[in-house]
Amino acid sequence: FCQPGGWQLSKERKQPTFFVVVLTDIDSERHYCSCLTFYEAEINLQPQGEVQVGNQEEFLHRKGEEESGLIQPAEVFAPKSLVLVSRLDYPEIFRACLGLIYTVYVDSLNVSLETLIANLCSCLVPASGGSQ
Repeated sequence: FCQPGGWQLSKERKQPTFFVVVLTDIDSERHYCSCLTFYEAEINLQPQGEVQVGNQEEFLHRKGEEESGLIQPAEVFAPKSLVLVSRLDYPEIFRACLGLIYTVYVDSLNVSLETLIANLCSCLVPASGGSQ
């Protein structure tokens, strides 16, 4: 359910998308699955210097790339998803939480993802109708 359109590589980085899916368990209890999908650059999809074509291998010499030592831009982007599953229906709060995790991950901030997630899980959620 994270990627309803199917898992596909893209030639360009797409904007992150957010949606909520409601799953019902065997006891008819609802579980709200908030999903943030983003595209991340994929590097080295092929072994360096060779490409598989049918049943034969062709070796390519990429002198310009290898000798210059420059990092080449990614040619493809792969989807990744962050998912938060809860029995509570707070889509905007979950969107903000997933957005925070995404920002820390993508910007490589000096914060441990494990610590961030543990802190988010230990937050108290106010009772319905109470003050925030």
